[in-house]
Order: sequence, then structure tokens, then C-alpha cells
Amino acid sequence: MKDNPWRLTSVSARLTDLGETGLAGQGAEIEEALAPPSSWTASWVVSEWALVGSIATALFFSHLLSSGRYGYFRDELYYAICGQHLSWGYVDHAPLIALLTRFTRGLFGDSLYSLRFLPALSAAAKILLTAWMVRELGGKRFAQVLAATVMFFCPVYLTMDSFLSMNSFEPLFWMGTAAIAMRIAAGGSPRLWLFLGAIAGVGILNKHSMLLFGLALLLGLLVSSGLRYFRSPWIWLGGLIAFAVFLPNLLWEIQNHYPTIEFLRNASYTKNAYVPWYNFIGQQALLVLPLSFPVCLAGLWFFFAAERGRPFRFLGWTYVLLLLLMIILRGRIYYLAPVYPMLFAAGAVWLEWKIAERNWDWAKQAILVPLAVGGIVAAPLAMPLLPVNAAADYASFWNVSKVHVETTQAGRLPQFFSDMIGWPEQAAVVASVYRKLSPEDQARCIILAGNYGEASAINYFGATYGLPRAISPHNSYYLWGPRENSGDVVITLGIDEEVLHSLFGEVQQVAAINTVHAMPAETNLPVYVCRKPRQPLSQAWPRLKSYR
Repeated sequence: MKDNPWRLTSVSARLTDLGETGLAGQGAEIEEALAPPSSWTASWVVSEWALVGSIATALFFSHLLSSGRYGYFRDELYYAICGQHLSWGYVDHAPLIALLTRFTRGLFGDSLYSLRFLPALSAAAKILLTAWMVRELGGKRFAQVLAATVMFFCPVYLTMDSFLSMNSFEPLFWMGTAAIAMRIAAGGSPRLWLFLGAIAGVGILNKHSMLLFGLALLLGLLVSSGLRYFRSPWIWLGGLIAFAVFLPNLLWEIQNHYPTIEFLRNASYTKNAYVPWYNFIGQQALLVLPLSFPVCLAGLWFFFAAERGRPFRFLGWTYVLLLLLMIILRGRIYYLAPVYPMLFAAGAVWLEWKIAERNWDWAKQAILVPLAVGGIVAAPLAMPLLPVNAAADYASFWNVSKVHVETTQAGRLPQFFSDMIGWPEQAAVVASVYRKLSPEDQARCIILAGNYGEASAINYFGATYGLPRAISPHNSYYLWGPRENSGDVVITLGIDEEVLHSLFGEVQQVAAINTVHAMPAETNLPVYVCRKPRQPLSQAWPRLKSYR
């Protein structure tokens, strides 16, 4: 029988690895490498990539099958409307997500499954990318499976990938650049800096936090390796590519007087829940699952203390510098989440080495089984798996129903679940008010909403009811303006009654929106009909401006 060339290549690569690490005590591994498999197919089925691919596929379908359980997330509705106003910038986010939402709706339609297809795909891609980083760091099958398992059950990623958001794609851009930097540090071509720059540039268009990661990465290179990398022209050309990709968004910011900076400043002091630095660090363990956090610590040990991790030490510094930046800038606790795949990868490699050194094969199951059990227990707190009432009871049992990242009051459900509930009901209540107006009033009526969630719900679901387009002074809606509306007849929701009396001579509450389990700020919500404007809405617009 002829030798299988794929098999010979695998054996050769395996013996090369063993030659680099020393043959002492490696007899069993040599025997395993030389032992003929029952078939090439059987060999592939138990390979690391087959196992990792199976984990990634399972996660993809887990997200896709659970995506229709609750409802549209507040930001999904907003991004859908932003997709109807394509631009190089928006007040509170970078432009890529609007383009992706428009693409998704155009290709798959408006269902929850279609909107959440790309986040589910991103979840699977993050597992594959993490496994690739494991290989770059010298890890084998167990390290890849361990890193993939940690990624599968990581609560913050389960949450981020449950709905369409730039946060779902952010780790792909951060860790894509990190993986390329690993390849360069391991002896790859310096021309890869060009590819890294292109990914970083698109990453900025996805979310501006890519700028912080890029800064931390460059400072990490400087601290750990000195000027070695900066003597190459390719790193500077890569930076130039990133800047060129980002430039249209930067010009939009300049043209509109840096609204994103104003938004971030306001959100930091009025919207984001304050978290002391020690709580910020401690809550990172909750984001990644407490049972997985030792893998992160092992990753930091790999980067800073292990001799084999020396070429990649800049990534350890990248994490530390990012942590300091987030604390100083009063970022939300999940702002650091995109960086953890590289710690998972490094930690899994370090644990694999230690297990091999001590011949502790039993430790593999001792690590993986508790991680899987803990992840299964935590999963209903992170993604919409349970019915709403059961999810509220489950969150209360684990005392996480009050965990949220904003200063707004939370309900029984975690905040990201509550923000998936109640938006079609808002449009239905407003439609009932609109239908009660006379035909003359309907012809000149506009809808004024207090925030982008309320306005986007009206605009997303309102066509079914024949509603006019809603306007709002909140974030990007403010820039889109009141259009040419006179404000003679206005249906309003989400705006304080005192403010309405300053704008109109006649303010009458005609309905209220009550939705169980929605965010408290979005239930018991009065709906008013306002008439007799004290001044044209276009003149009052600047003092209604709300960037937060």
C-alpha cells in the first residue's frame, strides 16, 4: 500500500516539533506520531481542527436557533435606521455597523434570524481565530480545544453575539491584528504589517476603540522590544494604510465638530455606571466566567514570565496598558472584553505545556469538565435561552438581575435582555393614538421621541400602521434634524412633561405604554398629544440636543 503523503507530512512536522523541545520523555508522543491510523478520515475526525471546527459550528447554531426567543434589541433597531442614512459617521458609533445592517436586511430581510446571522457567524469565527493564535504560540490539540471551550462558554461573548452590534465584530479586529503581530514576532514577513494596518483601519470603522487597542499594541512593542520593529518601513506603511481607511470618518468628525468625542464625554459622566478600579478589575472575572479566569492569569504568566513567551511579551503589556486606559477613561467593564482571546490562547498553551511536563493527562478532563458545567450554568444569564419569566427568575436566583452598565434603573431581567422587549408594543400604542386623530391632524402630525430606541421602534415597525417618521433630538437623530415639520400637532413619548410645556401651549396625556420586563424607563411611559407650539420646532431643536 502506498504511503499517504498527508500522513507523512504530519509525522514529519510532529517529529520536527519534538526535535525542537527535546526527545527526552517523549517516547509516547513519537509512537503516537508514527502509529498508522485506521484511515485518513478517522485521523482527520480526531484532529484539532475538526474538534475546534465542531465547537465553532455548535456555537453558530446555538446563537442562530435562540435568536428569535425575545425580540429586537434597542440598538439593532437604531442601526437599521442608520442603515437608511448611510454616512461616514454617526454621533455614537462608527459607520461600518450601519452598512452591515443595510447589507443584512437587503440580503436576508428584516427577521431576527437575518439580523443575527452575522453575529452568530462572528461567534464561530472568534473560536477559529483563537485556535489559530494557539498554533502561533506553539500550542497543540489540547490547547486548541481548551481555548475553544473557554471561548464557547465566555459569558460576555455569548451576550455580544446574541444580537447585531459592533461589539460582536470588535474582537475579530482586535485579535486579527494581534494574531498577525504574533506571526511577525515568530519570524513572519514584515510585509504583514500592511495587512495588519488594513485590518486595523476597518476595525476603526467598526468601533473607535480600535484606536485604543492600536495605541496599547504599539506601546507594548516599544516597552518590550524597544525600537526593533519600528526600524522597519513596513510598520509605518501599515500605519499609513490604517489612517487612510479611517480618514473619511475622521473628516466627518471634523466637519460635524467631533460629536463622538462629545458623546463619549457625556456618557462617561451621565450614563455609564461608575465602577471603582478594584471592582473594574474584579468584574473582569465575571465577564469571562470565574472558572475561566485562571486561564487568563496563565496567559499573562506566559507572556511575562515564561521563556517561550518572551517574543510575544508585547501582548502582555498590551493587556496591562489597555486595562489602565479603560480605568482612567472610566470605560464600561465590557470595554476590555475584545482582548481576552489572546489571553485564553496563551493560557491554554501554558497549561498544555505544564500538563505535558508533569505527565498529568488526568488534568485535561479535570479542567474541561468544570469549565463546561460552569458555562452551561451561566449561559442562560448571557443569551436568550429561557422563556422571559423563567429568565427573570433565574437571574434573580443568581442575584444578577440588578447587574447593568448604565446609571438607568434596571428591572428583574439583566439590562441587555430588557432592552429586547417592548419595542413593537410602543409602535402599536403610538399607532392607536395616531388613528384617533382627525384626518386633518393626521396630515400634519409628527412623532417626537425622547431617545433613539423609541424613535427607531416607531420608524422600524411604524410602516405597518401607516405612521409618519419619528424624529428625536438624541444622538444621530439630532443631526438628521426635525426636517421641515411645523410641530402644529405632535405625538410625543419619552420626553419630560415639563420640557413639553416649555415647547407647546397645549399638552395632553392620551395613553401610556406598559410592557412587562421592558426597561423601567420604557414602561409606564406616557404618550402625549401636543399642540400650539411656542416656536417652530427647527428653532427649538438646538436646546433639545442630547448626546449621551
